Amino acid sequence: MREETMTAVCAALAAENLPFVQGEPLAAHTTFKIGGPAALWCAPKSAAELRRTLQLCRKNGVRVYLLGNGSNTLFDDAGFDGAVIDMRALSEMEASDADTDVVRITAGAGQTLGRLCGKAQTLGLTGLEFACGIPGTVGGAVYMNAGAYGGELKDVLESVTFLDSNLELRTLPAKDLCMGYRTSIFEQNPDWCILSATVILHRGDGAQVLAKMQELLGRRKEKQPLEWPSAGSTFKRPAGAFAGKLIEDCGLRGFTVGGAQISEKHCGFVINRGGATCADVVALTEQVKQIVKDKTGFVLEREIRVVK
Repeated sequence: MREETMTAVCAALAAENLPFVQGEPLAAHTTFKIGGPAALWCAPKSAAELRRTLQLCRKNGVRVYLLGNGSNTLFDDAGFDGAVIDMRALSEMEASDADTDVVRITAGAGQTLGRLCGKAQTLGLTGLEFACGIPGTVGGAVYMNAGAYGGELKDVLESVTFLDSNLELRTLPAKDLCMGYRTSIFEQNPDWCILSATVILHRGDGAQVLAKMQELLGRRKEKQPLEWPSAGSTFKRPAGAFAGKLIEDCGLRGFTVGGAQISEKHCGFVINRGGATCADVVALTEQVKQIVKDKTGFVLEREIRVVK
């Protein structure tokens, strides 16, 4: 970012008491624990502050990146030469009449899926059990139609409220969001900013819901390398196969580049064994993709977002 641009946008943000800092280390805000500094780190406390922050960044020609829990993001070693917007303060949750058989919960984009699932379980609602161990936020889950164990967010999503390219407030029903395997209309419209999502859940037995969530959490702990920094499943599932199985069959369990490694516990995960860089992870994934293609014919696609 040019110095005069940085000076102008910082002055504009400060003049309106919008929270920001310069040079925030992005490694501290991602589950991979990788990434250089953000030129600007903005942390709006409300949707109004978010909208104004976006307006000022656009006015000054500063590119932005919206960040939730950082669980599917790999930042470049050089950092991000723009404004990273911390969405976590947009975390409000509200449930409709909990005495009915069908209950809607609206959650802010910065709310974690874990807390949303916890809210559902407390109210004795079923439908979100599949998501209880996904380490992302509601906004990220909508953006990529997060899923696990046979369930996807689109299965329970009713609508999403967002700011469009003109920063106008809009709400669309789930049927209009083009939600597919790890994708949605928001991926196709990067200028849109998710504010909140509403899910439809059904009355169930709270104890049974809790038992199912605990079972799925146990399966995750048993099979996934949760003890190491990672960004979750590294590759999307190719049609007709499973990425982890393909990688394992190609003899790549434990394959290492620098500090990045194919997990020995689950070959679908790339982990940070310590000191891994973005360059290490990218180099490793590119080599894995080539080896799998050469040996099996399947073309793997990264699920994690590499941000430069």
